[in-house]
Formats: sequence, C-alpha cells, structure tokens
Amino acid sequence: MAIYVTSDAHGHVRALDRALELAAPLSEDTVYVLGDMVDRGPDPVGVIGLVRGLSNARVLMGNHERMLLDVLCNTGEMDDITWALNGGGTTLAGLDELDRNAYRELMDWLAALPLFDVVEAGSRTYILVHAGIDAMEARGFLATAGVDCSAGQGAAAASHELLLDMLGRQNPETLLWTRWEFWGEPTGLVGADGSGPVVVAGHTPSIALPGYADRMDCTPEEASRLGRIVRVGACDDTAGVADRIDIDCSAAAGSGRGCVGIMRLDDGAVWCVPVEEGE
Repeated sequence: MAIYVTSDAHGHVRALDRALELAAPLSEDTVYVLGDMVDRGPDPVGVIGLVRGLSNARVLMGNHERMLLDVLCNTGEMDDITWALNGGGTTLAGLDELDRNAYRELMDWLAALPLFDVVEAGSRTYILVHAGIDAMEARGFLATAGVDCSAGQGAAAASHELLLDMLGRQNPETLLWTRWEFWGEPTGLVGADGSGPVVVAGHTPSIALPGYADRMDCTPEEASRLGRIVRVGACDDTAGVADRIDIDCSAAAGSGRGCVGIMRLDDGAVWCVPVEEGE
C-alpha cells in the first residue's frame, strides 16, 4: 500500500482530477489531502466532492477550511471580510447551491477534520500537517519523553505514538498558519545519518517559497516560475536528506503559474498538473 499526498487545490477541481488520473493510486493506497480544498478557484465545493468521493482519502484541515468554519459556524474570530479577501466568495457561492441537509452535513464533516497525522512510507516516517510545525517546541517535547534530538541525533527513535502526542501539544494556529518559522529553519528531526521524520506541508505556495526558505532542491528562479513540489533542508547535517517538503504547487495563482501536485511518499514520484485558463 502506497501513501500519496496533495494539498491546496483551492477550488481547481479539474486540475486535481487530472493529477489523480496521472498518479493513479490504487484502491488499497491512501491519498492524504492536507487541506485548503476551498476558496479562490472556481469550484471549491466540487473539490470537496471529488475528495470525499475517493474511498481511500484521508483529509486534514487547512487554514481556509478553518476560516470557512469561523465565519459560517461562528467558531472563531475570523470575519467575513477577511474570508472574502482570501477568496471565500467562490466557496460561499457553491455552498449556497446546497440544500439545507447537505449543507449541514458538509459543515459537520469539515468541523471534524483532524489537524495532523503521522505515516510510514518507504522506510521513513512522515509528519503530515497543513502549514508546518513549531520545531523547537517539538524537540523540547520529545526531549522530555527521552528522545534527545540535539548534537545531530534527530528523532528517529521517536515512536509513531510519541510523534502523534507531540503534534497534539502543538498550537493549532501554528499547524494551520506558520510560514517563516517553519520554512526558515531546520526541524532538527532528521539526524546526521539521514534518519528521522520528514515534515510534509502545504500552505506556502511554492512560487513564494524562496521568500521563506533556503536549501531548496531548485533555484529560486525555478521555484517562482511555476508551481511545483519542493524539498527543503537537504545539507551535510542531514546526510543530504530534505527535512521538509512543500506540496503546495500554487494552484491559488491560477493559470500560467499554478499547478496541483501529488507526491507518492514511498518512492518520491511526483505529478504536477497546470491549472488551465478558466478552470
């Protein structure tokens, strides 16, 4: 069974559908969707429908799903003007077409989405979140549990359950919104021997990633030209292993630069499909 990850389709259902066709996950595989299905693009409700129609999908909440819930279900401080400025109009239009029962069921489904998961693929552990983690806080928590990440040891000794416990102690706002702090510094979770968990996140469009990260596996010019999946952090201190992977292929940018990307964690295979004009 293989593990696939995708994120930040932002209403571009046709590009996501084509990317899934190319990646062709099997029924026994698992497709993780790391949030931000909604807003900006023309058919956010269609993206949700496509994702929910996948029998093998597991979905995490993104900051745009959180904004939607904050406004429509009054669950937070986000206001409708801020949501509108972040592309909420297309989502609201799609929701208005649902009947009352379908609307309520969809809101309940969105509200129950988890913020994180931990998976094993290709002999490595991956931490899956929408935006990123507070790495310093993560290392501190692991140290109190007997997993010392200092001096290049990394967190290879951390069990699946311990990593889930660590993520459960993180500030939800960090998991949904972080950028500078996460992409700008090594996590310290991958050791000098290259072992340890890698964090996979979306939220930060790859075309904007050069403003936040260094040690990318492409040049800043390549990253900013067209949406793509970008590995970050590979260096001598990690035996050449990237400790972070950005899977937001900038679909929110629309046609010309935006793509929807899917990555198979087991072998690193990547499929990126451009967003076409009008979709």
